[in-house]
Amino acid sequence: QVQLVESGGGLVQAGGSLRLSCATSGASFSTYTMAWFLQAPGKEREFVASISGRGGTTVYADSAKGRFTISRSNAKSTVYLQMNSLKLEDTATYHCAARPLSEASWRFWGQGTQVTVSS
Repeated sequence: QVQLVESGGGLVQAGGSLRLSCATSGASFSTYTMAWFLQAPGKEREFVASISGRGGTTVYADSAKGRFTISRSNAKSTVYLQMNSLKLEDTATYHCAARPLSEASWRFWGQGTQVTVSS
């Protein structure tokens, strides 16, 4: 079982930056692919970015490319999302997710952290 706890959300002006963190509990953090998703009110959950177990492979949604950076510290069992040049449409609840390297489905989810971008 893996527990995920996000932090770092808040209110920021358009063009600003935030760094989200997702701390995990449980052993073998490096055996999980980690990801960030967002969910805006009334909308479906959307993929933002993912990172492989040792951090060698990252994947980004088109909307995140060039603005967001996903990274991880296996020593701290934590995954990060650095968000720069934030836009109003980035306003959402951001969730981290984990799946074992051998699986295709995201098995574990955090409760989320709210990001609000104001004009």
